[in-house]
Amino acid sequence: MTGYEKLEIKTFVIIQKLLIIVKTEAELPQIAKELIAEYPAARIFAFYGSLGAGKTTFIKAICNELGVRDIVQSPTFSIINEYKTEAGDSIYHFDFYRIRNITEVFDIGYEDYLYSGCYCFIEWPELIESLLPAGAVPVRISGTNERMIEF
Repeated sequence: MTGYEKLEIKTFVIIQKLLIIVKTEAELPQIAKELIAEYPAARIFAFYGSLGAGKTTFIKAICNELGVRDIVQSPTFSIINEYKTEAGDSIYHFDFYRIRNITEVFDIGYEDYLYSGCYCFIEWPELIESLLPAGAVPVRISGTNERMIEF
């Protein structure tokens, strides 16, 4: 590709393959499939975006794609939620928005989760950047009416 060529796929546009413009929430399952396909060996995904950007909504779509039938919701107050897939695998969903200091992350035993080999989806990773494992996939969500998801 040269520059910013566009490829129309259904109702969303992919620019440079890794920047997706999302017009409706109904597009998220397809984008979740694309993310999983793009990083088949990755297990740690760091979701960056402002409050209300759609991080949790996109994580719900990814979890559904991975076979989670539990209710997926933001672990804002619990810091971490564990979901089970239909195959019995664990998926960990973190929300570090309310942590006051990095010691709290050590107190929950973050290493046990991040190095478990299970999928880990992290909201507000900028608050724990120094603890993210090498190879964590950054997923950036921005925009208001149309969302841009970059990975």
